[in-house]
Amino acid sequence: MSARIGVVVAEDQSSVRAALAELVGSDPALDLLGCGATGDEAIELATRLHPDVVLMDIRMPGTDGLTATRVVCARLPATKVLVLTTFDLDEYVYEALGAGATGFLLKSAPVTDILRAIHTVHEGQAMLSPEITRRLIAEVSRGRTRRTPEAFEQLSPRELELVGAVLRGLSNEELAAELFLSLSTVKTYLSRIFSKLDVRDRTQLVILAYESGLADEYRR
Repeated sequence: MSARIGVVVAEDQSSVRAALAELVGSDPALDLLGCGATGDEAIELATRLHPDVVLMDIRMPGTDGLTATRVVCARLPATKVLVLTTFDLDEYVYEALGAGATGFLLKSAPVTDILRAIHTVHEGQAMLSPEITRRLIAEVSRGRTRRTPEAFEQLSPRELELVGAVLRGLSNEELAAELFLSLSTVKTYLSRIFSKLDVRDRTQLVILAYESGLADEYRR
């Protein structure tokens, strides 16, 4: 039997915190490790418990969720942060992902989406709603941040092919099927790409690709 996914919930509102805790507890594949009401508590819990996933609220007293996300991601590279918020303002999305978050969802999302998001980010894949993805791409396309595509020049043609598949939204399983590779080979390729580009996961890879302009040819 595979190990359960350890989850920490960091949420300002007690009612929402209790609901998220109950939701996590309803999934037999998840293990609720602890709950916090502030960014400082989120950092302390994550540092002490080393969860696989942290559900992080943005607006919390004291240290906010964005700062807490940045600290957790820096201290615990293996821990994935899924940001949950009632706010969908573009600056929050961009800053959360820039801080190292692997996913961003609104609290109004169906409970099934939240549970699926936990599993998805644990697997190292990005979890963004289509609406948030469109806003993020539009924000980068307006030139808010722009970098040269030089970093991608170090990738092999095969690695660039995998990057293109990621940008088209393919999961690891779909990518393996399309490129006639084993799932383990796909994961090895992606780990190598992440290392070369100095990015944490698929989310940061996609951001870098859009910031550099490389993703333009993959846009539909």
